Amino acid sequence: MDCLFCAIIKGEIPSGKIYEDEYCYCFKDINPQAKVHALVVPKVHITSVDAIDEQSSVIISKIFEAIPKIARLLSLKDGYRVVSNIGDHGCQSVKHLHFHILGGERLSDKMA
Repeated sequence: MDCLFCAIIKGEIPSGKIYEDEYCYCFKDINPQAKVHALVVPKVHITSVDAIDEQSSVIISKIFEAIPKIARLLSLKDGYRVVSNIGDHGCQSVKHLHFHILGGERLSDKMA
């Protein structure tokens, strides 16, 4: 498998690591869309939200338990946004499930 995020998780490609646990890896986005922009990825390869099933939902719940911890590490005290793009029409650029954490400033009310 030739997956950018799998290579980052394995340490084959450098990243600005923010957080890591048994289930997920979080790093700085290289093309930030907000003052603070981090990506949280599962350590196992899951293609997108569409590929979440009964077995992988346990991993996803652990990621969502980690997100508030990551937000605190990033000093996102006034709120933040969590986004996942799915498929081509959703502009998913890497076919490995990932959640964007955006904040550090007041974000636009518009989602697009």
